[in-house]
Amino acid sequence: MDDKILHTLEYRKILNKLMQYTQTSMGRMTAEQLRPSGDFEGVKKLLQATDEAANVDRLKGIPSFGGISDIRAALKRASIGGMLGTTELLAVGTTIGGARRVKRFLAAMHEEEKIEFLFSLSDVLSEQKHVEDAIRLCIDENADVLDTASSELATIRRELRGGETRIREKLDSMIRSSSVAKMLQDQLVTIRGDRFVIPVKAEYRAHFGGIVHDQSGSGATLFIEPESIVAMNNKLRETRLREEREIEIILHRLTALVADIAEEMTYDIDILGELDFIFSKARLARDMKATQPRMNDRGYLKLRKGRHPLIPAEHVVPLDVELGNQYSSIIVTGPNTGGKTVTLKTIGLLSLMSMSGLFIPAEEGSQMCVFDAIYADIGDEQSIEQSLSTFSSHMTNIISILRRMTPKSLILLDEVGAGTDPAEGSALAIAILEHIHRTECRMVATTHYSELKAYAYERKGVINASMEFDVQSLSPTYRLLIGVPGRSNAFAIAERLGLPGAILEHARGEVKEEDLRVEHMIASLEENRLGAEQEHERAESIRREVEELRSRQQQELEKLESQRDKRLEKAEKDASAILEKARKEAEEIISDLRRLAMEEGASVKEHKLIEARRRLDEAEPSPRKKAATRKPAKTLRTIGPGDEVKVDSLNQKGFVVELSGSKEALVQFGIMKMKVSLDDLELLSSKAASVPTPLRQATTVKRSRDENIRRELDLRGTNLEEAIMETDRFIDEAFLGNLGQISIIHGKGTGVLRTGIQEYLRKHRHVKSYRLGNYNEGGAGVTVAELQ
Repeated sequence: MDDKILHTLEYRKILNKLMQYTQTSMGRMTAEQLRPSGDFEGVKKLLQATDEAANVDRLKGIPSFGGISDIRAALKRASIGGMLGTTELLAVGTTIGGARRVKRFLAAMHEEEKIEFLFSLSDVLSEQKHVEDAIRLCIDENADVLDTASSELATIRRELRGGETRIREKLDSMIRSSSVAKMLQDQLVTIRGDRFVIPVKAEYRAHFGGIVHDQSGSGATLFIEPESIVAMNNKLRETRLREEREIEIILHRLTALVADIAEEMTYDIDILGELDFIFSKARLARDMKATQPRMNDRGYLKLRKGRHPLIPAEHVVPLDVELGNQYSSIIVTGPNTGGKTVTLKTIGLLSLMSMSGLFIPAEEGSQMCVFDAIYADIGDEQSIEQSLSTFSSHMTNIISILRRMTPKSLILLDEVGAGTDPAEGSALAIAILEHIHRTECRMVATTHYSELKAYAYERKGVINASMEFDVQSLSPTYRLLIGVPGRSNAFAIAERLGLPGAILEHARGEVKEEDLRVEHMIASLEENRLGAEQEHERAESIRREVEELRSRQQQELEKLESQRDKRLEKAEKDASAILEKARKEAEEIISDLRRLAMEEGASVKEHKLIEARRRLDEAEPSPRKKAATRKPAKTLRTIGPGDEVKVDSLNQKGFVVELSGSKEALVQFGIMKMKVSLDDLELLSSKAASVPTPLRQATTVKRSRDENIRRELDLRGTNLEEAIMETDRFIDEAFLGNLGQISIIHGKGTGVLRTGIQEYLRKHRHVKSYRLGNYNEGGAGVTVAELQ
């Protein structure tokens, strides 16, 4: 791209803003060298990188590039055998650490939100942690070599500290001496040229031996090294030289480590600069409230609320423009100061930004094109040195553009044909525009000539446009109106300013009839446009209301569906719980019935069956459907001994053993017999054979009168055998009555009855535990038993 075009469209100012967001010198250099690209695929990758960086910034913020610096010069010197200083080695270490942090940050971000380009770029960063650790072990944050750099250095440093301590102690004792103190300017120890000295008054020089190293500016003080510490200072100097040699050895060793990774680190520096540059583009986009444009290479451009990035947001007027679909050229007419030049620069600058991989300040859905070149002739190009007029300068630029343009170029011309005779200028402008239009490149041109309005109206693929002007306020609105040519508005402005009517009428009479028809046509078009805009605004308002209603209805529908799903889910859970409870209850009841039936010689009393029926009814998960009406027995002879029947209330099948009176029958279910009402029986098959003889003794159900279940049994006055029989009967009654606790009164006496009863309770299957009664329960004369 021609640098002159970049200067004309103020592209450099965008780069200056971009460089402000870089964190490293490498990123700043990359931003400074940024240029638009004509490679369609390359531009798409650049925008993809910016989009990924913007997503990272939105979700996690910009990664820190702190500690990373441009160490390529140090790497070069290390690779050719030079020795690096402590500051350079520290920079290498911090850069390695910073690169590792950036790499891990982007790797973690990639796991949450896919950032393919940034991840692939950062993933190749080498991790030279062993070199970083070696540098940090030897050099601190102030670029000083640490004692831990080597054992030899640690020994030398201890000798240095010990020698300095001994010299200071020697000098401190000397300056505290009364004979020496009077010859000193100050009672302190100082250093001159790495040697310890004391300040001595100049008049005592002859009385004070030693070596003079310095004197004060006034000459009143001499800094003398006493003879007694000369040898000690010499030894200290030798130790410092040993320290310097050891430090050199350490630095050479660290430099060799850096030299081994110089090639990888040079590549890492380039990548880090690229990453810093990409994230600076994301921060610039956030600052400008910019969005990613959709790119194409077919010459189509559509800006939605595009803003010039260098004009403050509170002053800029958004631009809506489309080029390259129904028309390839736009002719913008209208008076000066209406914003025509800003429109040209906005289109050109946003095109340059998108071709550089930068987001543009426009609404979502804007589309930009990758042009092979952008050519512009904007502004006053008059050159006094070259003795060129404004017209000549414009013609020189336009001729250069005509030579270089291609069908994939964007041409921006400001005031084409201006600066010469209006008749010749308009004719020349039409010829130039027609030539450019036939080349099929994209063009936006501005002009004052009214003849170009007719040209744009008659030429296919060319459309008129103008900058809106508010006649009431006598000021431009800076809005671009596509399809409406500009009006001069001279008569309207003059009338608003108070020009006499007679003069206005005379002026109108001087205007050609053809020009008046054009003005009336433009006025009619503008009136229709305003009406269409109002209708569009009303339609848009209705559309928004419909969208809001639709959105609210959708939300309500989703809410209702969510509530329905929750209720169905709760109902399913409740039904599952009820069924599970019913299943457990039924299993327990069946288990109890089987256990009772297997008890040899036992009889099942009526109240026990009633309790079982009650538990079955309670375990039922939902209201039991009414049983299907069965045909009642026509006569008592319908059911007789040996018939197979079904007991409806129990839903069980059995055989009639015998009839008990006129209303009941004795029915056998397996090993169990039960008296059942004839109304509760349903005949399945008539008697075909004699009733099968049971293999074992069946359990018989006896109906007995209702009795109040006792909670206490008094055994006083009975012998042990009678007491055990009564206790057994009492426990059975209590168990059937669902009593959890009973009391057996046996008295204190000799304890025989108490011991026998408790031994029986210990072995009884229904007794969970037992104990002697408490003080208020009868004490040792009562045993309290807990039943299972």
